[in-house]
Amino acid sequence: MQIAKELLGKILVTQFDSVRSSGRIVETEAYNGVEDRACHAFGGRRTARSEHLYGGAGTVYIYICYGMHHLFNVITNEKDIPHAVLIRALEPMEGIGYMLKRTRKPLADYTLTKGPGNLALAMGMSKMHTGGDLFSEEIFIEDDGLRYKKDQIVITKRIGVESARIGQQKSRRKEKRAHGIYFALQCQRFKITPGHKPQKIAGENNAR
Repeated sequence: MQIAKELLGKILVTQFDSVRSSGRIVETEAYNGVEDRACHAFGGRRTARSEHLYGGAGTVYIYICYGMHHLFNVITNEKDIPHAVLIRALEPMEGIGYMLKRTRKPLADYTLTKGPGNLALAMGMSKMHTGGDLFSEEIFIEDDGLRYKKDQIVITKRIGVESARIGQQKSRRKEKRAHGIYFALQCQRFKITPGHKPQKIAGENNAR
C-alpha cells in the first residue's frame, strides 16, 4: 500500500517507435496478493493470465477486463509475492497528440487518461506488453522530485471491489476529505483530482 501511495506524482512513460508519451500518476489502487479477494492471485491462484503477478518488483502486468479494456499494473514485491498496483489515471504531459490518435478522441478532455482502460489505450499499452519490466526503454517510470502534501490525502475505497475483504479482517474504512487527493489504507485507493499540483522537495534528486 505504501508503494501505491508513493507512486502518486511519479511520471509514467511509454516510448514506442521513437514516440514518447508521458503522464503524471494521479490515481492508483493496491492489491495485496494471496490475501486479497479482489486480486487475481487470491488464495495462491496461478493461471496463464496471472503468472506475471509473481514476477517480482518492476514486472509489468497487463490484463484484459470486460473483453476490451487493457489494465496496466506494476508488481511491487519480491518474486513469487504477487503484490501489485493498478495505475488508474494520469495527468497527460507529453505526446498528447498521439494519445488522441490512439483513443480516437477529438479533444484532450479529462477522460483522455482517466480510468485504467483509457490510460493504457492512450499510452499505447496492451496485453502484449505484459511480462515486461520497468527497466526497459519502452515502459518506465520517472521521478522529477515533485511530491504531494500529506494533508492533501484522503482515505477511500477501491473502485468496483467494495465487497472484497483482505483475508478475514473486518473492513475498517475511514474517510478523510482534504483537497481532493484520495489515499486508501484498508481499501487501498489513491486519487488526485485536477487542480492540485505537487511541489519540489528540497534535497531530492531526480531519478528514473
